[in-house]
Amino acid sequence: MPQIPIIMPQLGESIAEAVILNFLVKPGDTIETGQDIIEVETNKATMTVTASCKGRLTDFTVELNESYVVGASLGHIEATAEEAARLGLDSGPQQKENHLEGGSKGDSSNGSANTRVQPTVRGLPVPANAAGASYLSPRLKARMAELGLHAADLAGIAGSGAAGRVTVEDFEKFIANLEKQMTSQASSMRVAVADAMRRSWTRPIAHVGMPVCLDPLFAYRKVNRPKPGPALCAMRALAVALAENSAPAGRLVGSKIVHPSSIDIGFAVEAEDGVLVPVIRNADKKTLKEMVGAYNDLVRMARDRKLPANATGGSIATVTNFGTFGLEWATPIPLPEQTLVLGMGAARHKPRWDSVKGQFLPIMEANFTLSFDHRVLDGGAAGRLLQRVGTLMSTPELL
Repeated sequence: MPQIPIIMPQLGESIAEAVILNFLVKPGDTIETGQDIIEVETNKATMTVTASCKGRLTDFTVELNESYVVGASLGHIEATAEEAARLGLDSGPQQKENHLEGGSKGDSSNGSANTRVQPTVRGLPVPANAAGASYLSPRLKARMAELGLHAADLAGIAGSGAAGRVTVEDFEKFIANLEKQMTSQASSMRVAVADAMRRSWTRPIAHVGMPVCLDPLFAYRKVNRPKPGPALCAMRALAVALAENSAPAGRLVGSKIVHPSSIDIGFAVEAEDGVLVPVIRNADKKTLKEMVGAYNDLVRMARDRKLPANATGGSIATVTNFGTFGLEWATPIPLPEQTLVLGMGAARHKPRWDSVKGQFLPIMEANFTLSFDHRVLDGGAAGRLLQRVGTLMSTPELL
């Protein structure tokens, strides 16, 4: 009697593999065409594999809770010659084997072959075929949850599953290899920052930037006491700009943009093994001079990691002065609950053409960047907001 293979079907347009959940019949049972015989789970739903012909179930060649690609052989049905002819599978064993495609585990013992194109690129920081964990089987999810890992932690793994997807076996090899390398325990702050950035990066983040002349600001600081720092001036400028139009700081929730109820601005302070973000509430309602004392106190408490609970969280935007590290350009990422982050680079002497004097004159200039959630804001609106911040920085007496 011909042995008709049970093939993993295409269970959806974007489905490449499925996990075997349950066998609905057992070897030796007589089955009918279209009968449900295997229950499987994809990344979209629980579905069933049906029999392509009537006959007697010979065997299953797959294991429960394992993932198999579309086209893989799952077992065999013993059919009559007439039934095999109806399906066009009456040309012998070779014809039957030609209908089998690669299984996710690459095990040729079950009649499948896992063929993959190997990249020829060399010297990459991660393998060229490392697609990451775009699909996680229930078993892999459970194993990752047990170890407290996220999908982002698997970004550098070259998977051996369908379309380069990461299998449980790939994951276990990855973990075993990590145990052979030198590691250090990440601090709770580092883990918290990593989690925040992972959630932030699920959004489409874009960036705009422009140079700003800081000569007027430096002149203002020389004659005013208490002396405001450049980052505080940038924070106050952003607060004033957002008070004029708060829509850019709104958050997209479903189909609605939620506008901020108050202009609460945070600022990044480097602490041991991480970054803390103290917040000045109602920054649009305080003058620059009024903010200096509170700002300095918050910086000190943040560095000592002694911020009070009411001094963190709930801000609508953040200001970060990456210029303190000597950097001229950077593209920081907004916190998950924010749409905006304003970045400030190191001030440098630059030549600027003076059309009145007809010559280049030296100025102090710093690059400012605005990173934003592109779902809420487009480049034009972001550019206008940054232009307004630049104008205010050049006229500090308005702050």
